Amino acid sequence: MFRSLRYLTLLPLLIGPATAQTSDTPHPLSIEAMRARTYPGSALTVERTLNPGSNYRRYVVSYRSDGLKINALLTVPNGQPPKDGWPAIVFNHGYIPPNIYRTTERYVAYQDAFARAGFVTLKSDYRGHGSSQGEANGAYYSPDYTVDVLNAAASLRKDRRVNPARLGMWGHSMGGHLTLRAMVVDPGIKAGVIWAGVVAPYDLMQSGWRRGPGAETIPPRLRRRSAELIERYGTPKENPEFWRSVSPNSYLRDLKGPLQLHQGTADVEVPVTFHQALVRGLKEAGKPYQSYMYPGDDHNLSKNLRTALNRSVAFFKKHL
Repeated sequence: MFRSLRYLTLLPLLIGPATAQTSDTPHPLSIEAMRARTYPGSALTVERTLNPGSNYRRYVVSYRSDGLKINALLTVPNGQPPKDGWPAIVFNHGYIPPNIYRTTERYVAYQDAFARAGFVTLKSDYRGHGSSQGEANGAYYSPDYTVDVLNAAASLRKDRRVNPARLGMWGHSMGGHLTLRAMVVDPGIKAGVIWAGVVAPYDLMQSGWRRGPGAETIPPRLRRRSAELIERYGTPKENPEFWRSVSPNSYLRDLKGPLQLHQGTADVEVPVTFHQALVRGLKEAGKPYQSYMYPGDDHNLSKNLRTALNRSVAFFKKHL
């Protein structure tokens, strides 16, 4: 379904006067441009074999994305795969400062829950994270991380142990944005689960993101990418056409699979309004979804972790 993209440069972010987007030159971040690309992935190469889980094997692997070597944590159930292969989940982690990110740290209990339930899982170290090649340019104003997770999906589909028709995505926080964006680009992603996702349209992201005390600090370099786009294209109010073109929320009618959403009401990282905005959009688009709110819970759903994991596993078992 993907055609070759006529250009891949991010030069419009850096130079030139503020102009409206024209229909024949879609911005690389736009959904149209991302659909026009190809995401071939590659074979998964084992870099290191880790201690096994309770009923699954664990590996640090690598794959190719935009010519870069990207590392990832792979889990594979023990035993003989089903005739058509195991169902698989691309696992999209939230924001962690790239310079301190490590493949085998964080999200251990989360990924373990899906692995023990019989899913192949692949948690990508986006470019610039840990030992992955490339520059870490952020998720919201660059297509790079989405390209990496779409190539992760393609790499899983190539693996003989995986059923390519039973592929889903799980995402937390920033990874929730990547999951939503990837699903409106690639119709082969059959179902998605998003925890505390950055899943609001850009006007709300830019005007309504008030991070509370204790929130992780986003580096100024990444914050500048937003300012660069606004300087070139104007604000969402001044140029709604451009911001709709780059927002996955504008393409919810194209979703081919259901979503399950989880949000804690005491989250200081991502406001509840983001969750609510996506729910409204899914209702308007007539798309199937489940929404769970956890009163008083935090960004990681720490007080309801087991409940949220059980719901997520059950959702993927039903839809993959």
